[in-house]
Amino acid sequence: MWSFPRIIAHRGGGTLAPENTLAALRCGLAHGFRGVEFDVMALPDGALVLMHDTELGRTVSGSGSVVDQTFASLSAADAGAWFSAEFIGERVPSFAQAAQFCLQHGLWMNVEIKPLPGQALMTGRSVAAACASLPADAVLLSSFSAEALRAAQAVAPEIARGLLVERLPPDWHQQLDQLGAVSLHANAATLTAAQASAVKRAGFGLMCYTVNDPAQARILFDWGVDAICTDRLDLITPDFQ
Repeated sequence: MWSFPRIIAHRGGGTLAPENTLAALRCGLAHGFRGVEFDVMALPDGALVLMHDTELGRTVSGSGSVVDQTFASLSAADAGAWFSAEFIGERVPSFAQAAQFCLQHGLWMNVEIKPLPGQALMTGRSVAAACASLPADAVLLSSFSAEALRAAQAVAPEIARGLLVERLPPDWHQQLDQLGAVSLHANAATLTAAQASAVKRAGFGLMCYTVNDPAQARILFDWGVDAICTDRLDLITPDFQ
């Protein structure tokens, strides 16, 4: 079942700050959120960083593939200028930096394992190892990659896991059981009321992403959804009813 925050700030600050940065985490905290979601990627040099895209250019300055980056080169790039002048010079943080901030300020973390192509096993292991020293109730690992979650399960079985899906697969129950997952994280745009009911009857937590419309949020909660992840920190606040 779900024992974590009900409203979660997507990529730290949603639409109010550059995603997957310390500025985003500060933004989520400033708006009263107690739960944040962010992406963690393992670089070829072993460093764990907050990063969503496998290519530079959208949120981080430069061009080319992240697979060609080291932590030194990636952390020297600008991760805030794309968003607004206010955030020029914001850097790509390490997972250790983000985790330290969240622990210091009492922010619960939904850490999405975001592997580079072909690196699911290594990334799952590395992220889980980094989380093993954190309080178990401070973090949940999620991923679209079952392979990454299996690797995380083997390294740190005490850390809660959730499976991310675009659409609910026919064998969702079997997958969750095999992964020892506590929750399913579903695309709000494709989830149905019947599916939500089935997931809840089976005893799993149910989180939906990415919910930016208050009316949609109310419908999902009426269906029994436990939590939502939102970009609109200004519209769907931590105390949203």
